[in-house]
Amino acid sequence: MSRAVIISAFGAPSTFALEDRELAPPGPGKLTIAVQAAGVSFVDVLVAAGEYQLKPPLPFIPGSEFSGIVTAVGEGVDPARIGQRVLASAFGAAFAEESVVPAKLALPIPQSMNFVEAAVFRVSYATAYYALVQRGQLKAGETVLVLGAGGAVGYAAIQVAKALGAKVIGSASSETKRALATQGGAFATVDSRSETWRDDVKAANGGQTVDVVIDPIGGAATEPAFRSLAWNGRLLVIGFASGTIAKVPANLALLKGASMIGVDVRQFGEFEPEAATANVTALFDLYEAGHLHPPIGQTYPLDEFVTAMVEARAGETAGRIVLTMDPIAPVDSHPTL
Repeated sequence: MSRAVIISAFGAPSTFALEDRELAPPGPGKLTIAVQAAGVSFVDVLVAAGEYQLKPPLPFIPGSEFSGIVTAVGEGVDPARIGQRVLASAFGAAFAEESVVPAKLALPIPQSMNFVEAAVFRVSYATAYYALVQRGQLKAGETVLVLGAGGAVGYAAIQVAKALGAKVIGSASSETKRALATQGGAFATVDSRSETWRDDVKAANGGQTVDVVIDPIGGAATEPAFRSLAWNGRLLVIGFASGTIAKVPANLALLKGASMIGVDVRQFGEFEPEAATANVTALFDLYEAGHLHPPIGQTYPLDEFVTAMVEARAGETAGRIVLTMDPIAPVDSHPTL
């Protein structure tokens, strides 16, 4: 028996239950993971509340990214995978002590990466990398403006952009989050609540407009960010954390010779799985080279999932929120949490 958070009806975290369950052995092409850590994101809470565009069938387990140790494999999966330290990204499997997932979704992690970092690595960093490399065609020496710089994708974008040779300006709503953006590698930060925000961005960049905007915020932030683009600039639409989808006058794209480009890393993985896997490999290389370090804001044991989800919804924590499970005896010698 193992425990998992079960959502029987969409709603607030306080209505969800931590229940014992009997997990079936992994079927063909699948493996079992003893979960060691799970990321808790704003999107996870929206899904659980029924407020996201994807609504999983009830009941389900919340969360979408986690890390752990492979303990069993199904038919067609290499038995040598037992004992592997892995991360995985899969809806309906994260907030649990054990989970069964398709083997292709579980990727071995570098020996230098601990489980807490691994649990919050793939989604945010893969999103940032795909946005900047494939969608944004970022070039070394360009300037990137990151909205929501203290959030998961924003912070990842700062580190990835800097690792690729770009200069980064971070925009965030609090001093704590702006300090986090600076820690991540932004050479300048601006207050997203400032009434002179566009002027602040231009001043931070030496009087120049920017080449690329990372936008996971949407709403009122998008149009002024688009207006801050240089000729041939690219605004990368990643999400709408503000809760509002922006409406930007189409003539701005014409006048500025700029582009608004959608970024959906989930569909990228479905349509171009080999390229998506290659991106993660490149990210692991950047991690081992010391360029990428997921910011951990707070960790909670699985029993305190309600507190973790409430904090994730509030969006005030600087750094990622992670649930941790009781460590299992490793098959080999593995780094601890």
